[in-house]
Amino acid sequence: MKTDAPLKSLLPYVLTINGGSSSIRFAVYEVRQTPRLLFDGKIDRIGLSGTNIIVNDAAGKSRTRHPLAASDHHRAVKFLLEWLEAQPIFTSIKAVGHRVVHGMKHSEPEKITTKLLAELRRITPYDPDHLPREIALIEAFRKRHPKLPQVACFDTAFHRTMPRVAKLMPIPRRYAAKGVERYGFHGLSYAYLMEELGRLDPKSAKGRVILAHLGNGASLAAVCRGKSIDTSMGFTPTSGLVMGTRTGDIDPGLAYYLARAERMSAAQFQHMVNHESGLLGVSGTSSDLRDLCAIEASDTRAKDAVELFCYQTKKWIGSFAAALGGLDTLVFAGGIGENAPLIRKRICHDLGFLGIKLDQKRNAKNAPLISSNTGRIKVRVIHADEELMIARSVTSLLKLRPHRKNHL
Repeated sequence: MKTDAPLKSLLPYVLTINGGSSSIRFAVYEVRQTPRLLFDGKIDRIGLSGTNIIVNDAAGKSRTRHPLAASDHHRAVKFLLEWLEAQPIFTSIKAVGHRVVHGMKHSEPEKITTKLLAELRRITPYDPDHLPREIALIEAFRKRHPKLPQVACFDTAFHRTMPRVAKLMPIPRRYAAKGVERYGFHGLSYAYLMEELGRLDPKSAKGRVILAHLGNGASLAAVCRGKSIDTSMGFTPTSGLVMGTRTGDIDPGLAYYLARAERMSAAQFQHMVNHESGLLGVSGTSSDLRDLCAIEASDTRAKDAVELFCYQTKKWIGSFAAALGGLDTLVFAGGIGENAPLIRKRICHDLGFLGIKLDQKRNAKNAPLISSNTGRIKVRVIHADEELMIARSVTSLLKLRPHRKNHL
């Protein structure tokens, strides 16, 4: 099961790895001034029935789809490594870039060393749902290819510019010394969106921007003059906006109530708020907004879930407009943000007081600019590309360059 990549190449390549709780995304980029995608893919539904490896070419056309027996994350990682090693292009890969969800106070991508890996192990309690799997991927590559450089690209780094008031948590001060503060996530997506906005509209990128990364995991960020000043996710990715299976912000007293009334342990509570709640919990049927929209006319619980998602997103937009002292640009991204015109319409409904007015035809077509010409605020749809952001970071940090005789 090999790709159609050239059998031999003098060009250096970068491999990006984006490991999630039930999937592993990967991509191979040719090192150029702007990295060029060769192919990408994912292993999805890890730990569930119907696990597949899917590989797409640079145009997004599926070239490989193969079922595999990967009953857990360990087996999926092993399969991925063996599959990659079987590709002729693997010998030309000069570095591996990993999305690392939690980076504490790290503000830039860093080459992975034994010291950094030890630190990531130490902070695993800050993000038990992501860090163990990301560490396992890094260690697997180190074991099989110890001389291959690896780079950690931190999802929290984009938000290190937030002012102190946006980082503080209103709990006893002694916990701040232990690293308990608001960190924010989806930073790789936001960094890419701001770069792309700067390319499309440099003036807007220097203004007051709200970025809405809406997918199974969802958050918003307030950006002023290119710097993050606030974001909806906080100490963990569970907080903020209601998501596919995560609660978003809830009353902290609920933990005590459930401990007494249901004898729920801390571990059970953690599982519930991350994997059984959000759209899935409210609807009782699905965590996928597409499914819920399809049945909301006949299912009141599905309708409740859709309305809650749109209502909360609207509230976050309003609060961030206040934090920014106004708004110039709103950007939708992520699977929902990029592909759900009806959801965007419902979110933006009644936000005319901010100057937001959608052009219904543009919105229906998922056009890059969906705001009306008469609206004061520009509303854009931009495809988030975390893998490209990782590739850019790796090539920059390691100063990788195309071989001169191949560079045009």
